[in-house]
Amino acid sequence: MFYRLICLLIPIGILYYRVFFEMALDWRYDENYSHGFLIPLISIYLIWQKREHLKQILPSPSWWGPAILAFGLLLLTLGAAGAELFTMRFSFLLVITGVIVSLWGFSYLREILFPIIFLFFMIPLPYVIYNSLTLPLKRLATQLATFFLSLLSIPVLREGNIIHLPTMDLQVVEACSGIRSLIALMALGTIFAYLSQKSNLKRTVLILATIPIAIFANAVRITLTGILATYVNPEVAHGFFHTFSGWLVFLIAFLLLMALGRGLNMQRGKNAQ
Repeated sequence: MFYRLICLLIPIGILYYRVFFEMALDWRYDENYSHGFLIPLISIYLIWQKREHLKQILPSPSWWGPAILAFGLLLLTLGAAGAELFTMRFSFLLVITGVIVSLWGFSYLREILFPIIFLFFMIPLPYVIYNSLTLPLKRLATQLATFFLSLLSIPVLREGNIIHLPTMDLQVVEACSGIRSLIALMALGTIFAYLSQKSNLKRTVLILATIPIAIFANAVRITLTGILATYVNPEVAHGFFHTFSGWLVFLIAFLLLMALGRGLNMQRGKNAQ
């Protein structure tokens, strides 16, 4: 079985060498996906944790395996023909799934399905989807930040994605849309939900909660920038605080996610009593 696996992984490695090389370049140069380097390592670690349990599963190869493998290779071919990177990268998940089902069967796949699905976070989104998300996120962040600033009695006027303050104008550009923190927080929230919750329903709730938490945290970041620009110095909007606040707000968002996870666990404890 081990030698058959090696014989399959070698040609897969050759087929996907260029795909992974170009994806690694995206991880390195695109700040939206710098977390991509960690995703495969986390998936490997999750599988390694189950190593003793996996040894106890009797192999039950299925003919569905070659079918899934063939479909994944078809997607790879179509993606290469159309120069569609997302299709080529996504096909890797199907190919790996096909190999597992071919050698060990669906019972084995069920045990490591989450680590395989988690690999999806390493794949950069197609630009058509990325751009369609960025615009509404910018608009929503601008609206929320304007609302928060007005609650603090700061004179503010919103014009599109521009927030007019007494001391300066804040323009919510693509980098401030919050999509970077949203993608990273969803990846982090997904692994946190998997490890901290036993119920699939609660895991789903926790994962979905990353979306409003990330949006709220990004609006708070823009609000804090507006407060400092109004009462301290307009330069803070473009200086050290602009970079530091991104990390700070991401930390706050994750703490909120942890608090929600703790609340779900406490609810489970009450139900068990």
